[in-house]
Amino acid sequence: MEKAAPMVSLPAPEPSPAALLRRRIFGHAGLLIGSAVLIAIILTALLAPWIAPHDPYDQVLDRKLIPPVWSDGGKATWVHPLGTDHFGRDYLSRLIWGARISLVIGFSAMLISGVIGTVLGVLAGFFGGRVDMVANFLITTRLSMPVVLVAIAVVSLVGSSLTVVIWVLGLLIWDRFAVVMRSATMQVRNLDFVAAAQALGCSKSRIVFSEILPNIANHLIVVATVEMAHAILLEAALSFLGLGVQPPEPSWGLMISEAKGLMFFDGWLIAIPGTALFALVLSINLLGDGVRDVTAPGGV
Repeated sequence: MEKAAPMVSLPAPEPSPAALLRRRIFGHAGLLIGSAVLIAIILTALLAPWIAPHDPYDQVLDRKLIPPVWSDGGKATWVHPLGTDHFGRDYLSRLIWGARISLVIGFSAMLISGVIGTVLGVLAGFFGGRVDMVANFLITTRLSMPVVLVAIAVVSLVGSSLTVVIWVLGLLIWDRFAVVMRSATMQVRNLDFVAAAQALGCSKSRIVFSEILPNIANHLIVVATVEMAHAILLEAALSFLGLGVQPPEPSWGLMISEAKGLMFFDGWLIAIPGTALFALVLSINLLGDGVRDVTAPGGV
């Protein structure tokens, strides 16, 4: 009687790149939490005209300093769930509209600084030599200037407005982009696929856009999220000092500044915008860290 042939187990098929990416994304708690919080804040900002219960600029002086609904104060009411400020303006409405200002300033300043720093860093890292020397001189010059002090001086001279704050911050926080992009480009330019493209006679611009930039995009995303959070905090600091977004705009930094005289009596006036600012900055940083981990070779 013939023996049965032994069973041979076939190796499990390799998961597709898309499946691996999905597994990394849904297995990274920080990325999921940061994305959820940031998406919620962005949707809140976009839908502000429809979800804000009151006009954020409407002052009703006989309703000033109404406490939030969780307070023990007898004046608390669901008409103003987060209470009102010292001008009787609804705090929830100002908080919702303030998300727009923080996101616009953070994204715009990050975009301006990202273009400047990325162009400078990639050119320095790819060409080297005198181009690198000039870039290093500009980076060193920028790093020698304290951002907050320069921003305060410029805004004091030029005048404070939303556009001025965006451009001042965008022109002051590009150094991290330049340093990281220069280092990443210097690493990539010596790899085999760049040498192959040069051997095929590809132009320098095509090598930069087709070979260099796609392979340093991971670093660019991480720096972009860090600088967006940095710009939001700088705007809040300038607004707190009275040199950023001007009243009656509902900036979170300005809301904190307006409430600093009442912090020992009505602490929620500072705690609410401060918590919103903390949540926004934390979500952006969690998103950046998660994207870095997920897209890195051998990531989680």
